[in-house]
Amino acid sequence: MTNLIIGDNRAFKFILGFAAFIIIVAGMKASQSVIVPVLLSVFIAIISAPALFWLENKKVPRIVAFMVVGAGVLLMLSLVGMVISSSVNDFMNDLPEYQEKLHRITQSTLDLAERHNMPLSKATIIKHINPSVLLGFSGKMIGGIGGILSNAFLIFLTVAFILFESSSFPRKLKMVSVNPDSDVDPIGKFTTNIKKYLVIKTLTSLSTGLLVVLWLYFFDVDYALLWGLIAFFLNFIPSIGSILAAIPAILLALIQHDWKVALWVSLGYLIINSVIGNVIEPKYMGKGLGLSPLVVFLSLIFWGWVLGPVGMFLSVPLTMTAKIACDSNDSTKWIGVFLGP
Repeated sequence: MTNLIIGDNRAFKFILGFAAFIIIVAGMKASQSVIVPVLLSVFIAIISAPALFWLENKKVPRIVAFMVVGAGVLLMLSLVGMVISSSVNDFMNDLPEYQEKLHRITQSTLDLAERHNMPLSKATIIKHINPSVLLGFSGKMIGGIGGILSNAFLIFLTVAFILFESSSFPRKLKMVSVNPDSDVDPIGKFTTNIKKYLVIKTLTSLSTGLLVVLWLYFFDVDYALLWGLIAFFLNFIPSIGSILAAIPAILLALIQHDWKVALWVSLGYLIINSVIGNVIEPKYMGKGLGLSPLVVFLSLIFWGWVLGPVGMFLSVPLTMTAKIACDSNDSTKWIGVFLGP
C-alpha cells in the first residue's frame, strides 16, 4: 500500500510538472514580444557585469564604472543595429539577383553531371535542394534580430537597471534562502558557471566573427560585416551554428567569383571554427560545460519555435542555463547528465 502511494505521488508530481511546463511554454510563446527583449537584456547584462566588477576592483567609483560600461553597451547596440539595418536592406535588395545567378550555376552543374553520365533529376534536386533558399533564410534571420534591436533603447535601459543592482543580487538571494548556510554555495556555483560560460562563449564568438570578416574582406566577398555578425551569433550554437553561418558566405563567394574562391572561403571557415571550437573553447571552458549534439539540435528547434529568430541565437545559452541549474541541485543532477555531452 505504501509503495502504491509513493508511486502515485511520483506520477502525480510528474504530471503536475509536465502540465506546468506546457503552460509556461505557451505563456512564453504568447508573450514573445515582451520576453525576447528581456532575455536579450539579461544576456547582455551577464556578459557586461565582469567589466563593471573589474573596474570597481580597480578602485574606480561605482557610478563612473557604471557609466563606462553603460556607454560600451550602448555603443555595441548602436553598431550592431547600424550594421544590420544597412547591410540587410542592401542584401535583401540584391537577393533576387544572387538567387538567379545561383540558379544558373546549379543548372549548369547539373548539365555538366549529365554530360559525364551522371543522370540527375533536375526538377527533384531543385525542389528539395535549393541553395538559394539559404541566402533568403540568412537575411530573414538576421533581419529578425534587427527587429528586436529596434527596441535598443528599451534593452539598454533594462541592462542598465540590471547592472546597477547587480552587486545586491547575492545579498538578496541569501536573504530569501530558507537555509542560507547551505543554499549560498549552490546558488554561487550556478551564477559563477553561467557567467563563465556566457563570457567565454561571447569572447570566442567575437573572435570568430572578426576572423571571418577579415577572411572575407581578403577575398572581396560582399557583405563581409554581415556574415561576420551572423558567424558571431550562430557561434553560440555548437557544431550546427558554424555550418549554418558558413553556407551563405560560401554561396556568395561562388556567385561573385568562382569555385576556387568558394573553396578558399570554405577552408577559412573550417580552420577558424576548428581552432576556436576544438582548441580554445575547451581549454578555457572545461569539459563540464557542454551539451549533447542532439540536445543542441532539439533546443535550436524548440527555442526557435517559442521565441523566433532570437530564440535560435539564445537556444544554447538558455539550455545551458537549465543544465547548469540542474547540475547545481542533487535532486535534478540526472537531468544535467542527460543534457551533457
